[in-house]
Amino acid sequence: MRVAEISDNKIVVKEREQITLEEKTGAIVKVIGCGLCGSDIVKFREHISNDGTVLGHEIVAEIVEINSNSGFKVGDTIVASHHIPCFRCAYCKGKSYSMCEHFKETNIVPGGFSEYVYLSEEHLLNVTHLKPKNLSNEEVSFYEPLGCCVRAVKRAELSPLSNVLVVGLGTIGLLMAQTLRAFGMTVHGCDIMPDRIHKAQSLGINAFNSSDLEFAHKHIYAHTNNIGVDCVFMTSGADAAISVALETVRLGGKILVFSSTPKNLGYTNNDIYYKELTVLGSYSPRPQDLETSLQLLTNGEVNVKNLSTVYPLEKIQEAFNDTISNKIMKAYIKM
Repeated sequence: MRVAEISDNKIVVKEREQITLEEKTGAIVKVIGCGLCGSDIVKFREHISNDGTVLGHEIVAEIVEINSNSGFKVGDTIVASHHIPCFRCAYCKGKSYSMCEHFKETNIVPGGFSEYVYLSEEHLLNVTHLKPKNLSNEEVSFYEPLGCCVRAVKRAELSPLSNVLVVGLGTIGLLMAQTLRAFGMTVHGCDIMPDRIHKAQSLGINAFNSSDLEFAHKHIYAHTNNIGVDCVFMTSGADAAISVALETVRLGGKILVFSSTPKNLGYTNNDIYYKELTVLGSYSPRPQDLETSLQLLTNGEVNVKNLSTVYPLEKIQEAFNDTISNKIMKAYIKM
């Protein structure tokens, strides 16, 4: 079977031995396509993953072999995620599900950028669903990243009609903004790239250019009765975005961190102290968040049409390059 693996700082398509179910429970699925996640980019660009690693986890697939009590059958087209919390450990009991050791250990094998993938019985029972008929393969591949956004919105614990600002209107920013709107928030968004701002505006988001910090401050205060937003959602990976957050959040407000930044800068002690800010992070979804994600996609509350650019597996390195250079919004690798 063909896989795309990391090899000498490149993504290379190679042949591996076909995986089979043998005596295991679970399923072998033939991958139809897999979305390219920002975390895949980070693992590749920052040399976090070793040679031989097959990245990818946003899979849409067809079941070709199964031994399971899940109710799925051969021929079903499914969408699946890769991590499952145990729901029993101290992290899970504290609602920090993505910090759970079991969560980190569970994964699809060998990875989503592979012709065939093994899903365990645990995956089938917790994070796998039939593909809704009204969604294309490209659209339903947003199931897992949208679940991450659902989780972030829930962690922020905001009241309906709260004013929120999404900083960074890439794919995740657009998903986050639409998720917040679906949860009843008053949503603003900002970026420094005109095409992303226009895309957000086409989706009904009050989006503006934040390259001028003073303008960003005045724009938000003009739309929030000179108070600032209740919560800033940081979906930008730029260090400069931190200043935007601090200029737009209200006193006593929240900043939800949903991205890493190159210089690993932070919010100063005195900013947090004197302004009584709450700074919190959100990383990855639990099964219930994924269920909500699929509902939002199915009922059209989150629109992901035309966000993906499709690449064949043989051009996966080009997909990585185009994503890194901001030539495209989101890559979908078709097998």
